[in-house]
Amino acid sequence: MEMAEEDNSGEEYPNEIHDYLSAFEKSLGSVDDMLKTMMSVSRSELLEKLDPLEQAKLDLVSAYTLNSMFWVYLATQGINPKDHPVKQELERIRTYMNRVKEITDKKMASKLDKGAAARFVRNALWEPKPETNPKVKASAKAKKKKTN
Repeated sequence: MEMAEEDNSGEEYPNEIHDYLSAFEKSLGSVDDMLKTMMSVSRSELLEKLDPLEQAKLDLVSAYTLNSMFWVYLATQGINPKDHPVKQELERIRTYMNRVKEITDKKMASKLDKGAAARFVRNALWEPKPETNPKVKASAKAKKKKTN
């Protein structure tokens, strides 16, 4: 029975990498499912539903994914992807992704309410009360006489 299982598995590989290969196969299945979902809707329909910033994000993620998959393909063919122009393309896309993130962060940043800030500062600062109590005036005059 064990012999038959080995014949069905195809090529032999070390048991240590079995978990890695299983995880890789599962990831490929997830990518395949996502691609099927994306391909089921026409690009023009998808872009109609998104604002320009979301469209840019979609384009960047698509380009990055495609180039990453090509990176993996090169690695499986024994070509060092670090020496291939795909590395520069990935860096270029990453730069644009960072720009989009900065724009998104600026949009999400809270705006300063100058009026509220001025009221907060004014109320937070201590101001001495004007002297209206006669006892306070008398004690202040007494202190002045003692210091003179």
